[in-house]
Amino acid sequence: MLSAGTPIRSKQASLPVGRLNKAPIERGLSSREFGTQSLRLAHATRRRLPPFFLSTTTGLVRRHTFRVADKACYWHSTATRKARGDLRMYHTPISYGHSTPTDHDHDRNGVHLDLDPYNYTSGRWLRNDEEERASRYIQFDFDALRRKVLNLSPGASTITKCQKLEGGFNRVFIFELDNDKRVVARLPFSLAGPAQLTTSSEIATIEYLQTNTTVPIPKILDWSNDATSIDNPIGSEYIIMEHATGVQLHKKWHEMDDKKRIKCIDAIYRKLKEVVDLQFPCFGSLYSIHSPVSPDNRRVLDAEFCIGPHCGTRYWDCDVGRGQASHDTKPNRGPWNDLYEYCDGLIDAGLSRLPAVDSETKRRPMYHGSVETHKMLLAQTRDLMRSMSQDFRIKDCATPVLFHPDLHKRNIFVSENDPSEITAIIDWQAASIEPAFWYADEIPDFATENEVCTRAFDVCTQFLIPTLSKPRLMDENLFRPFRYSYRTWKDGAAALHHDLIDTSQNWEKLGFAGPCPYAVPPPHELADHQKKYRLFEAAHNLRYDLAGLLNTATDGWVSTGDWEAAQTAHHEMFDGMLQAVLTNPEIDDPDEPVKDEETLRSIWPFDI
Repeated sequence: MLSAGTPIRSKQASLPVGRLNKAPIERGLSSREFGTQSLRLAHATRRRLPPFFLSTTTGLVRRHTFRVADKACYWHSTATRKARGDLRMYHTPISYGHSTPTDHDHDRNGVHLDLDPYNYTSGRWLRNDEEERASRYIQFDFDALRRKVLNLSPGASTITKCQKLEGGFNRVFIFELDNDKRVVARLPFSLAGPAQLTTSSEIATIEYLQTNTTVPIPKILDWSNDATSIDNPIGSEYIIMEHATGVQLHKKWHEMDDKKRIKCIDAIYRKLKEVVDLQFPCFGSLYSIHSPVSPDNRRVLDAEFCIGPHCGTRYWDCDVGRGQASHDTKPNRGPWNDLYEYCDGLIDAGLSRLPAVDSETKRRPMYHGSVETHKMLLAQTRDLMRSMSQDFRIKDCATPVLFHPDLHKRNIFVSENDPSEITAIIDWQAASIEPAFWYADEIPDFATENEVCTRAFDVCTQFLIPTLSKPRLMDENLFRPFRYSYRTWKDGAAALHHDLIDTSQNWEKLGFAGPCPYAVPPPHELADHQKKYRLFEAAHNLRYDLAGLLNTATDGWVSTGDWEAAQTAHHEMFDGMLQAVLTNPEIDDPDEPVKDEETLRSIWPFDI
């Protein structure tokens, strides 16, 4: 059993914050970033927002009333990882999300009289608000859902209470019944992933884990992956399951001393070890052998399960406001037999997001790059990754691994009396089989609590799941080119270009054999790139600083109660920032990325 004094047998005794600092890609907060992002941003770049602006906007925020970030904001930030702003593709909790208030009158069926089952009501967005909310509208038969829940609950005749919860990708209803049971019904938004496949894969993943491991997952009572089937009276894809037993770990965490926390972390990873130890022949997503996956597009595992196309949103047209892509590239969504094929899938995903060359695109910052620039960089990245994927060190860290897609305290349930007893691990939506190094920088929130928890996390991963721990201990530059190629059109060309240059400049130091497939650009091109990359960094920092000052998610999500105040503060912040730019005494500094109103507007992350 681990103790507070257990030694660390590695060179890494702290969280690898350098992974974020060296690749400041705009994305939704992941679990490990929550609560620590502001500290990391302080070291992320040389250039910060002008001091005048920070002092001005801080004062503006104080004139408005904002609640302390609650679980709704937390869930939205985590869920919109993905990615979606993704490091991974951010996933919504199975039973918890943005909570609709529960202190309302109920009808005789236990439903809030003002509950709106169909529309998104938990928040608004400072960017693309109408599109964001429209993408989360679900047309279905709520009465049919309630009847289905009662039919699945022996001994129950009435729903005594119904609570609506909303996350980034799903709408959840928690039904309390007159037999003292609770049932969870979850309906996915259209942006959660490909129709039919997302639900099919989640069901198969849960059933596969329940068959091959002892990981506790709530029992599935009923589900449908076809919203139009005559056998589905609800009219939406859905999963209905028992409510997890026990209590969410985050509700017990503050009561636990370090010894109990260490014991709990140990218990979590002993369960997850069973998942990591599962062996798979290729990369992709799990499905039932009877799922709607073409026999020509799957690898059979056994009589019940197969590996088919990756259902993660990075391979599908799911992003809000993405626009029409060119689709010049044939879809390449897996499954992939080896790392070489997997890398091609990432590049093809990036190409599939590019609009037609002759299409009109909205004004973007200068670091974004043209369609032709993106095509050129992605072609160069394909050659680079193909070469790197042959290196024995990278191959050794590319074992196909299934892991939890969004591990944190709210997705873990524990015994009320003994929090080291894990009673459920929920939210397996979009779980996929990835190269082990893909999970290397996934650090759960319970590992960031204090130094003792960090050490416990390090020891547990090293001794219980070394497959995932090994790439964490290696130079992260070995894996950087693999991480962001699929989202280059969203991030801008400068981010991927920077990784290519950095890899080429350090090729020999990284220990690769032979010449680098990507040649370092000549000095004048490097200087031009550095100028664009400084603006990219400024845009990245601006987004996170604004989110922190406004108490919003990085995509501009604001709880409904804070909407009007946030809008007012946001516009005042823009005016303050513009004034700071126009009166900046260092405006002639060649290293200053934002020099005029046009540039500021081009990188401003929200609608103005």
